[in-house]
Amino acid sequence: MKISVTGLGKAGLPLAFVIADSGFEVIGIDIDEKRVELINNKKNPIPEEPGLLELIKKYSGNKFIATTDGINGIKNTQFHIVIVPLFIDKNNKPDFSILRSAFETVGKGLKKGDVVVLETTVPVGTTNGLVRNILEKESNLKAGEDFYLAYSPERIMTGYSISRYKEFPKIIGGINKISGEKALEVYNKFCSKVSLVSNEKTAEMIKISEGVYRDVNIALANELFKQCDYFGIDFEEMREGAKHPFCNILKAGIGVGGHCIPVYPWFLINEFESLNKRDFIELSKTGRKINDKMIDFWAEKIIEKAKKLGKPINEIKICIKGLSYRKGVKETAYTRSIPLIRKLESLGVDVYAYDELYSKEEIEKMNLKYSNPEECDLVFDCFNSLSL
Repeated sequence: MKISVTGLGKAGLPLAFVIADSGFEVIGIDIDEKRVELINNKKNPIPEEPGLLELIKKYSGNKFIATTDGINGIKNTQFHIVIVPLFIDKNNKPDFSILRSAFETVGKGLKKGDVVVLETTVPVGTTNGLVRNILEKESNLKAGEDFYLAYSPERIMTGYSISRYKEFPKIIGGINKISGEKALEVYNKFCSKVSLVSNEKTAEMIKISEGVYRDVNIALANELFKQCDYFGIDFEEMREGAKHPFCNILKAGIGVGGHCIPVYPWFLINEFESLNKRDFIELSKTGRKINDKMIDFWAEKIIEKAKKLGKPINEIKICIKGLSYRKGVKETAYTRSIPLIRKLESLGVDVYAYDELYSKEEIEKMNLKYSNPEECDLVFDCFNSLSL
């Protein structure tokens, strides 16, 4: 059996090489010609991913080939994994355009007996709705009978992807029993802990629920941090003292960034608001609000600290250190540091940006002012905000 992986991003590329490392021949499909060329030349487009370069050097051109020709890539494989981005727009609604395009390509190359698995985190009902409809339309085949369709959400974290695929529990849900079983049989070959749940909707909800859980618990930590700040209590001391088997308060910070946690709650919020069932998503929506508003809290704290320097506020150089959504990951998706900078700018503050992963030119391309932290009067470290 040959396997295709559509989407060679921060999740799809490590997955493709974990599969190759398990003995399968893999065709990686992506629309980015430069990325495909890099990979085929044994170069790593995700340098912050430990262990990936070694796998690329070992298998690229051997058990793995990258291509932009998606239809032929699907025609020449029998098991297809799709892991492309799903973003939300300015109104927090999912934009399915990339997903649609990917599955239109898969459908055009689909054959009887093939298995298709979606790994992108999606709203509940997407696999057996939008995805199934596209595949059936493009292939003229029947899902669950002529080909098999399942959902298995990725659970990786950039910087730990290789180990996550090999060690972290994986779940699979099929649109029918045989679809789930066929997907499980193959995933068991390259993942060590795989379990089959009753259906694809359950698997979709499991992944969304994990994101909501993190989001509301981070919101709780952020709210407790603000309360401790008001009382003059050291939050970390409180957090450590409150830690026991029945209580584990998460770290507080400037909010929540990245492709995952700030996005997934909106899948449920949108669904139940459209049904006028707002009481189903009160906590999820409040968590989102608390986390997003942390930049207002920190902007106020930064200005408060700056005023103690004894200079006019507009003459104080303030550096916001850390632009990526997480330390060590060169990615600004839904980062909270840039909105914090914009907030400070709106308040008339002379604010600059710095991140060790980004050059001066890259930072200025984001329409931000660059400065070394040493040249500024006040530095706010987004990855260690409690130290301000």
